[in-house]
Amino acid sequence: MKSVKEQKIIIIGGNSGIGKALAVSAEHLGYSVVTASRQTGLDMTDPDSLISFFEQYAPFDHLVITAGSAAPGGPFRDLALQALQQGVTTKLWGTLTAVKTALDFINPHGSITLTSGVVAHKAVAGTSPKTLINAALEGVLKPLALELAPLRLNMISPGLTDTAAYQHLAPEARASLFDNAAAKHPLGRIATAHDVAQGYLFAIENPSLTGASLHIDAGGKL
Repeated sequence: MKSVKEQKIIIIGGNSGIGKALAVSAEHLGYSVVTASRQTGLDMTDPDSLISFFEQYAPFDHLVITAGSAAPGGPFRDLALQALQQGVTTKLWGTLTAVKTALDFINPHGSITLTSGVVAHKAVAGTSPKTLINAALEGVLKPLALELAPLRLNMISPGLTDTAAYQHLAPEARASLFDNAAAKHPLGRIATAHDVAQGYLFAIENPSLTGASLHIDAGGKL
């Protein structure tokens, strides 16, 4: 079994938020970490873009996909279908394309860890696009884990998480959002990006974990 310092992790979506927190934690442990995102020019929906990227760093041991999508929110009646389709293309199609493309470059005894979200498990009005995308990823997890073994495939399902994704809100509105959510959670808090990053590390490091969806949401789905 390779030592930590001999293992390479690729994080798609690793330039901000949860992905960045994971990159920092993994580097601290001694892993070799490569991050990429739309901001660095990687198009997760384009096999040619992915092949060109993976070829630069092959072979690698672990792939983590934390990249999200701009899936629209609000009442289903008011949704623009084109925006819904774009959200599905970006995260659902993009994730599956990245997984399929990575198979030619990843250590067959390594791991792939994907990202869904709490709305795949808990009904929240106005989130039908995100629910559709995340529930579809959850649904395909176990059959793919069977097919791809001994490569391990797992999922992290975060709830509301304190990241820079909410910096567009005024400080008072952001604090109110987090405080109201925390008051409804059994643990009385919301997760930080560092909290969620530890879930990805667990999925990477546990050699007996596959086909699992780990919920890191302070009990928000309960």
